[in-house]
Amino acid sequence: MTRVLLHPLPVRIWHWVNAFGFVTMIVTGLQIRYVGLMDILSFRAAVSVHNAMGFVLIANFFIWLIFYLSSDRIRVYHPDLNPAHFFRGSFRQMRFYSYGIFVGEPNPHRVDPYSKFNPLQIMTYQLVMFILVPLQFVTGVMLWDVKRFSAAVEALGGLRVVDTIHVLIFIFFVGYVIVHAYLGTLGHTPTEHFKAMFSGYEDVDEKPSSDR
Repeated sequence: MTRVLLHPLPVRIWHWVNAFGFVTMIVTGLQIRYVGLMDILSFRAAVSVHNAMGFVLIANFFIWLIFYLSSDRIRVYHPDLNPAHFFRGSFRQMRFYSYGIFVGEPNPHRVDPYSKFNPLQIMTYQLVMFILVPLQFVTGVMLWDVKRFSAAVEALGGLRVVDTIHVLIFIFFVGYVIVHAYLGTLGHTPTEHFKAMFSGYEDVDEKPSSDR
């Protein structure tokens, strides 16, 4: 084992702001969508908090984007891998999650500061961060001020279509947060990955990966 810095301070700050924001958006979104389901806030307050946190997350997203685009850390999302190696690694990772982890096999992916995501994580995070999150922001801003963005709303098929897209992505993110938290327990210890998101450091296996 060797101790390495996996998560620079800007990434850790972004992560916890994002985590708090996602949970807040889910709770207020449920209260707005299903009036009477929860009584944490009044409907008006839930809408206000939801809108305000939405803009916080938009700003936080651009901080994340600028950091990665202006540093070599962008390699964690776009590794220089042979496509055959990438897909072979994806199948090995699927086998590990569906079988290997339950029989005590080691994780086939070797973590390092520039390869901290396995192939399945890379595909998932690219889908989330470069497609679903921006789309959720765009539809959220449209719903925030329908009158101002009426032309864009109509171009997408009307208010019902925009609202449906926003809610479907919301449902995906509810599941994503649950799965993300579960996968966070799959380190060498159940709390290792969580601690690393505070300290930045994690103990990683020095054994070379066969994906390389």
